[in-house]
Amino acid sequence: MSSIRPWRDIARRQSRQIMVGNVPVGGNAPIAVQTMTNTLTSDAAATIAQIRRCEDAGVDIIRVSCPDVESTAALKQIVRAANVPIVADIHFHYKRALEAADAGAACLRINPGNIGSSERVKEVVNAAKANGCAIRIGVNAGSLEKDLLEKYGEPCPEALIESALDHIKLLQDHDFHEYKVAVKASDVFLAVAAYMGLAEAVDCPLHLGITEAGGLIGGTVKSSIGMGNMLWAGIGDTIRVSLSAEPEEEVRVGYEILKALGLRTRGVRVVSCPSCARQGFDVIRTVQKLEDALSHIKTPMSLSVLGCVVNGPGEARETDIGITGGGNGKHMVYLSGVTDHHVENDDMVSHIVKLVEAKAAEIDAGTSVSMDTLHGKAA
Repeated sequence: MSSIRPWRDIARRQSRQIMVGNVPVGGNAPIAVQTMTNTLTSDAAATIAQIRRCEDAGVDIIRVSCPDVESTAALKQIVRAANVPIVADIHFHYKRALEAADAGAACLRINPGNIGSSERVKEVVNAAKANGCAIRIGVNAGSLEKDLLEKYGEPCPEALIESALDHIKLLQDHDFHEYKVAVKASDVFLAVAAYMGLAEAVDCPLHLGITEAGGLIGGTVKSSIGMGNMLWAGIGDTIRVSLSAEPEEEVRVGYEILKALGLRTRGVRVVSCPSCARQGFDVIRTVQKLEDALSHIKTPMSLSVLGCVVNGPGEARETDIGITGGGNGKHMVYLSGVTDHHVENDDMVSHIVKLVEAKAAEIDAGTSVSMDTLHGKAA
């Protein structure tokens, strides 16, 4: 069913739905935002502290690496402390998968073909079934099987897809169907082509990612181009932004990608100008202060911060709260798109924060509706 603005609609690929702990993945479920801890998993306290920061940022699912028995031993405490499902990342050592399943992991990230014989795969599948675990098959261009590299000569979309299908078959042979799949690459073109091809070949949920994307800025750009392309095409059920940055930054970037596409909203959507000589206040520093001061707001709503009256009034008409720079240190404040009052430089940031908090409380109480909802920009 099309919306009031059909040019903004995205028709999502319909996949089977699975459960990762208490989080539905696929089908019509919201696209889940995932990240991965970078602490030593064996250090339960440090890992839990990092999980808390990611939870505050809004993460839905968190993956932790389990390379050794000390990690899986700590996993039970980590799972109990976490408020979101935990995915145990397993490579090669099938016994770590068995231990992680018993420790309460909601999902096992494995490549079935890398953990040994069919009998070992069966053991892992049985452990997953017994503990209600999902499985995430994780194909990566940097670790393709030797026979596929020999067959295709290099990592290519066909090779990633064939690897994924081979791993899927190993699970299906043991009557296991609670899985999602990723075919990641650091090359945006390769990743997108592989996911597009896989989306046509299977009906399971897909976990999106541009792997080893880079630092905060470069990795954000690559991830936004790659995952944004796929999400716009309706492909993707969970996402992970792989950055050489703290995991909570991955979560924030993930939400910003989804917010930009109207696929999911959380917190304040900020519309702001890059600033120029016309600005009536320091837009860049003001936006930085406001984003920090409003990071605790989880209610989906919008705020426009523009330095002058060229585009300011037009943007303010579309947002819940708006401020436009004026002369002599006096700036116009808009409420629900309508001019309301002036505020001076010294009081501006604290005043806007109070207005946003009050509007969020009204939306939460059901006594007000966000302009994003009215204009069809909210998920």
